[in-house]
Amino acid sequence: MIRIVAKNLVKADKMDAFLDMAKVLVRETRDKDAGCIRYELVQGIDNPRLLTFLEEWEDQEALDKHMAAPHFTDIVPRFADCLEEPAEVTLYKELL
Repeated sequence: MIRIVAKNLVKADKMDAFLDMAKVLVRETRDKDAGCIRYELVQGIDNPRLLTFLEEWEDQEALDKHMAAPHFTDIVPRFADCLEEPAEVTLYKELL
């Protein structure tokens, strides 16, 4: 299993645009991407502009297919215009 934490610090005036795109990405991923165990967007309590995708994938193959899917390749590059800085994406594997 692969887990991903993708942190996005969104510009205050771009929150609506980011959320509109994120809603489509989350819906399409949940509906269409085999091997997706969990895919959600959460918001920081102390910093509401910190929007983080929490993901779980069965394996690298499922993740690779997701990253090649049209909904990913169309939306994710457009997030850049909404961000204060590049997203911080970390992949994890389960140890215990």
